[in-house]
Amino acid sequence: MILKRKLLESYKLLIIIPLIITLLSLGILVTHGLEESVDLKGGSITELTLEKKMDQTELKTFIQEKLKIKEVNVISIKGNDATVQMGSDIQVDEFARALEGTAKIKSYRSVGPILGKEAMNQIYWAVGFAFLFMSITVLIVFRNLVPSLAVILAAACDIIIALGGMSLFKVPLSLASIGAILMLIGYSVDTDILLTTRVLKQRKGKITEREIGAIKTGLTMSASAIASMSALYLVTVFLIPEAEVLSNIAAVLIIGLSADILTTWLMNLGILRWYLEAKS
Repeated sequence: MILKRKLLESYKLLIIIPLIITLLSLGILVTHGLEESVDLKGGSITELTLEKKMDQTELKTFIQEKLKIKEVNVISIKGNDATVQMGSDIQVDEFARALEGTAKIKSYRSVGPILGKEAMNQIYWAVGFAFLFMSITVLIVFRNLVPSLAVILAAACDIIIALGGMSLFKVPLSLASIGAILMLIGYSVDTDILLTTRVLKQRKGKITEREIGAIKTGLTMSASAIASMSALYLVTVFLIPEAEVLSNIAAVLIIGLSADILTTWLMNLGILRWYLEAKS
């Protein structure tokens, strides 16, 4: 309890930590960019009949070396049947020659980008409007500009850190990861409103006591969500490797939820405490 109180008293310094991590994530994102999945930029999907017994890693490495391409994803291998996704539109004849003696092509089809530039622009607008309406709602509820800006800043930092983590750990930008990012916005608002309600609306107890109560509740929520996503990630990676969509969703949420702990309970809490002390 004493340690918690001392940490809360150092709130101005604690605000800097999430901001530094956000800037580092932004730097990683700008430097390395994001990988795009086949469903965003197009490519090809093929079903093979294996003539040799191979696991997913061996087949992936074999195709990469034979075709001199990097973007190969072996979605599944069931018995002698394998499904492979490639980021390049490879000629069927060339692919068949590369696989000679190892596998035969059952089916092959090119995949066009599901999300074009116009659709991506619509997503950007949707995220922008989500932030706008979120801030308006918070402003109406709390009737104050500072809590609204704190919530928006925390959510924005969560998204930037999540994108930086995706760039660092090579999690591709896909339909699944975009959905996870939108889920993350909702979760970020949830914890921030919990904090703001406890600190500004609740009158029982001192400010520090209200903050500690909010931290206990919020960390319990975050720990539960991170634990469930970690379990999903481990299961999909080690037991169901073909369920890559689920592992990508889990990875994005684990990064984002971990970031939310810092942005909510260090930065947002620090801003609110700073505001209350300046107001009093």
